[in-house]
Amino acid sequence: MSVPIHSAGAGRFLVLGVNHRTAPVQVREQLAIPESHLAEATEQLVKVPGVDEGMVLSTCNRVELLACTNNGSVNLRDFFGHYFKTPTAQYEPYLYELREREAVRHLFRVAASLDSLVVGEPQILGQVKEAYTVARGVGALRSNLNALVTRSFAVAKRVRTETTIGSSAVSVASVAVDLAKKIFGSLQGRTVYLVGAGKMSELAARHLISHGAGMIFVANRTHERALQLAATFDGKAIKFDELYETADRADILLVSTGAPHVIFRREHGERFLQLRKNRPMFFIDIAVPRNVDPELNKVDGIFVYDIDDLQAVVSSNLADRQREAARANEIIESELERFVAQLGSADVVPTIVSLQEHLESIRQAEVDRVRGKLGKLTPDQELAIDALTRGIVKKVLHAPLTTLKTAAREPFTMTIEEAIRRMFGLKRE
Repeated sequence: MSVPIHSAGAGRFLVLGVNHRTAPVQVREQLAIPESHLAEATEQLVKVPGVDEGMVLSTCNRVELLACTNNGSVNLRDFFGHYFKTPTAQYEPYLYELREREAVRHLFRVAASLDSLVVGEPQILGQVKEAYTVARGVGALRSNLNALVTRSFAVAKRVRTETTIGSSAVSVASVAVDLAKKIFGSLQGRTVYLVGAGKMSELAARHLISHGAGMIFVANRTHERALQLAATFDGKAIKFDELYETADRADILLVSTGAPHVIFRREHGERFLQLRKNRPMFFIDIAVPRNVDPELNKVDGIFVYDIDDLQAVVSSNLADRQREAARANEIIESELERFVAQLGSADVVPTIVSLQEHLESIRQAEVDRVRGKLGKLTPDQELAIDALTRGIVKKVLHAPLTTLKTAAREPFTMTIEEAIRRMFGLKRE
């Protein structure tokens, strides 16, 4: 049974947005809100009639409005139209709207990176935290939505702790880094040689440097391009005709030229190893056609991976992540039920407190009334009367309070007679 999570005091959760699944990049970029404007956009969101709390999440893959509303007729679509001063019909086909339980589930999945383009990527949680910080800073989060977003952080942490969803590399560049770490143990100070100055080589080099790689050499048939790319990495450009005289300096060679044939053969590798005193070398051949002869892989101390090898590792890792995603989804569902139950229980707290105070006032009044008839009581007698009356009130309250808490989690419809029977544990004849 689908249980609504709102009630008179709890508010209603709502998500409206576009993401990489529903909208092409040309639509997402029209709705993107830069970080510098995030506070202003969040302030405008909570001014929408009916919105009590709000948060705006804007990344390269999604733009989402999260709100806690005080009625079910809030129209967040108008926000986009007013904020961007464009007709809503322009992006209406790409919008998705999620309410209550579905909105909660969605935020948990987003924070845990189950709704990302690359499942398990860690960046999205930081982006959600940034949006939360901005919303808190402008006073747009106070109670229910604040509780939901902070719970999403705990859910994401649990997914990371109890699954390995983010542990395997799922891009060619990141796989290359992982393989290099396995070969060398550490990339700290390792020398990288870019043979060819293409975009994929540049990306892989950035990954290697971010994990500790040191000096970068760049050789390209167009020397000007080699100079440009070397300057990007504070490295050194080498003329292409000096390639074979300098390649032995490198621990890792990223090879990606437009040559229609191999440029590194087995005899080259044997000579490089001799000059390196048998220190290992790692060739990452991402050229098509291949630039590194597969025979080079048979030389002890030389490791060669071509683009198909790297893609095979990527595919295997993606399959692993999908399996872990199934376990992560189970965590999401259990956390969803816990959050809904706690939210419902919190909503009946004022009623519970009022009922307790009401019966306590009756108890006190009755004790005071009877005390006058009993005359002077000893301290032990006072304590006995107090303990007796408190025990009676506690027993009377037990069933009604339990019923209230259960009803908050699992709403049900019943007659007044049935409600009284359940609240006081009465049996039918």
